[in-house]
Amino acid sequence: MKKKILVMIAGLFVIVLFAFVPKSTPQDPWKVPDSYKTKANPTKADVASTLATGKTLYNTHCKSCHGTKGKGDGPKAAQLDTDCGDFTKASFHAQTDGELFYKTFEGRKDMPSYKKKIPDVHDIWAVVNYMRTFK
Repeated sequence: MKKKILVMIAGLFVIVLFAFVPKSTPQDPWKVPDSYKTKANPTKADVASTLATGKTLYNTHCKSCHGTKGKGDGPKAAQLDTDCGDFTKASFHAQTDGELFYKTFEGRKDMPSYKKKIPDVHDIWAVVNYMRTFK
Protein backbone atom coordinates (compact mmCIF):
# COMPACT_ATOMS: atom_id res chain seq x y z
CA MET A 1 0.00 0.00 0.00
CA LYS A 2 2.81 2.41 0.90
CA LYS A 3 4.56 1.62 -2.37
CA LYS A 4 1.41 2.42 -4.35
CA ILE A 5 1.03 5.77 -2.55
CA LEU A 6 4.68 6.64 -3.15
CA VAL A 7 4.33 5.84 -6.87
CA MET A 8 1.21 8.01 -7.08
CA ILE A 9 2.95 10.89 -5.28
CA ALA A 10 5.99 10.58 -7.56
CA GLY A 11 3.71 10.58 -10.63
CA LEU A 12 1.86 13.62 -9.38
CA PHE A 13 5.18 15.38 -8.72
CA VAL A 14 6.31 14.72 -12.32
CA ILE A 15 3.02 16.05 -13.72
CA VAL A 16 3.23 19.23 -11.60
CA LEU A 17 6.89 19.70 -12.53
CA PHE A 18 6.16 19.55 -16.26
CA ALA A 19 3.24 21.93 -15.86
CA PHE A 20 5.69 24.64 -14.81
CA VAL A 21 8.42 23.97 -17.37
CA PRO A 22 8.23 26.59 -20.15
CA LYS A 23 7.19 25.21 -23.53
CA SER A 24 9.65 27.29 -25.48
CA THR A 25 13.22 26.16 -25.77
CA PRO A 26 16.20 28.49 -25.61
CA GLN A 27 17.01 29.80 -29.03
CA ASP A 28 20.42 29.82 -30.60
CA PRO A 29 21.48 33.27 -31.74
CA TRP A 30 20.11 33.95 -35.20
CA LYS A 31 23.17 34.39 -37.38
CA VAL A 32 22.54 36.94 -40.11
CA PRO A 33 25.08 37.22 -42.94
CA ASP A 34 27.03 40.48 -42.94
CA SER A 35 25.72 41.26 -46.42
CA TYR A 36 22.20 41.49 -44.94
CA LYS A 37 23.19 43.30 -41.75
CA THR A 38 24.37 46.25 -43.82
CA LYS A 39 21.66 46.04 -46.49
CA ALA A 40 19.85 49.35 -46.81
CA ASN A 41 16.08 49.49 -46.73
CA PRO A 42 15.00 50.85 -50.12
CA THR A 43 11.55 51.90 -48.89
CA LYS A 44 10.79 55.04 -46.93
CA ALA A 45 9.66 54.24 -43.41
CA ASP A 46 7.54 57.37 -43.04
CA VAL A 47 5.40 56.99 -46.17
CA ALA A 48 1.78 56.24 -45.26
CA SER A 49 1.23 53.89 -48.20
CA THR A 50 4.32 51.82 -47.27
CA LEU A 51 3.17 51.52 -43.66
CA ALA A 52 -0.35 50.61 -44.81
CA THR A 53 1.06 47.85 -47.03
CA GLY A 54 3.26 46.65 -44.17
CA LYS A 55 0.33 46.63 -41.75
CA THR A 56 -1.91 44.69 -44.14
CA LEU A 57 0.78 42.06 -44.77
CA TYR A 58 1.66 41.86 -41.06
CA ASN A 59 -2.00 41.31 -40.16
CA THR A 60 -2.27 38.60 -42.81
CA HIS A 61 0.99 36.73 -42.21
CA CYS A 62 2.49 37.71 -38.83
CA LYS A 63 -0.18 38.69 -36.33
CA SER A 64 -1.29 35.14 -35.54
CA CYS A 65 2.07 34.46 -33.85
CA HIS A 66 3.55 37.87 -33.12
CA GLY A 67 0.30 39.46 -31.91
CA THR A 68 -1.57 42.64 -32.75
CA LYS A 69 0.95 44.83 -30.92
CA GLY A 70 4.08 42.78 -31.76
CA LYS A 71 4.56 41.38 -28.26
CA GLY A 72 4.79 37.74 -29.40
CA ASP A 73 1.44 36.89 -27.87
CA GLY A 74 -0.64 35.97 -30.90
CA PRO A 75 -3.14 33.08 -30.69
CA LYS A 76 -0.69 30.62 -32.32
CA ALA A 77 2.32 31.65 -30.19
CA ALA A 78 1.58 29.14 -27.43
CA GLN A 79 1.73 26.27 -29.96
CA LEU A 80 5.30 27.09 -31.02
CA ASP A 81 8.48 25.51 -29.73
CA THR A 82 10.34 28.82 -29.75
CA ASP A 83 9.65 32.28 -28.42
CA CYS A 84 8.17 34.75 -30.93
CA GLY A 85 10.07 37.68 -29.50
CA ASP A 86 8.78 41.08 -28.54
CA PHE A 87 8.96 43.79 -31.20
CA THR A 88 8.53 46.51 -28.57
CA LYS A 89 11.85 45.76 -26.84
CA ALA A 90 15.01 47.77 -27.35
CA SER A 91 16.87 44.60 -28.37
CA PHE A 92 14.50 44.22 -31.32
CA HIS A 93 14.93 47.85 -32.35
CA ALA A 94 18.72 47.55 -32.06
CA GLN A 95 18.71 45.23 -35.08
CA THR A 96 19.28 46.70 -38.51
CA ASP A 97 16.54 46.75 -41.11
CA GLY A 98 18.65 44.29 -43.08
CA GLU A 99 18.67 41.83 -40.17
CA LEU A 100 14.88 42.02 -39.87
CA PHE A 101 14.51 41.63 -43.62
CA TYR A 102 16.74 38.54 -43.62
CA LYS A 103 14.85 36.89 -40.76
CA THR A 104 11.51 37.51 -42.45
CA PHE A 105 12.77 36.49 -45.90
CA GLU A 106 14.63 33.32 -44.85
CA GLY A 107 12.89 32.20 -41.64
CA ARG A 108 14.08 29.34 -39.40
CA LYS A 109 12.48 26.66 -37.23
CA ASP A 110 8.96 27.86 -36.27
CA MET A 111 9.43 31.11 -38.19
CA PRO A 112 8.52 30.37 -41.82
CA SER A 113 10.29 31.87 -44.81
CA TYR A 114 8.28 34.56 -46.57
CA LYS A 115 10.27 34.69 -49.80
CA LYS A 116 7.46 32.81 -51.59
CA LYS A 117 4.51 34.00 -49.49
CA ILE A 118 5.47 37.66 -50.00
CA PRO A 119 7.40 37.49 -53.28
CA ASP A 120 7.84 41.26 -53.78
CA VAL A 121 10.88 42.20 -51.67
CA HIS A 122 9.59 45.78 -51.37
CA ASP A 123 6.57 44.37 -49.54
CA ILE A 124 8.86 42.58 -47.06
CA TRP A 125 10.67 45.88 -46.51
CA ALA A 126 7.24 47.45 -45.87
CA VAL A 127 6.61 44.81 -43.18
CA VAL A 128 9.99 45.69 -41.63
CA ASN A 129 8.94 49.36 -41.57
CA TYR A 130 5.63 48.44 -39.95
CA MET A 131 7.34 46.27 -37.32
CA ARG A 132 9.42 49.33 -36.42
CA THR A 133 6.22 51.12 -35.32
CA PHE A 134 5.83 48.80 -32.32
CA LYS A 135 7.13 50.59 -29.25
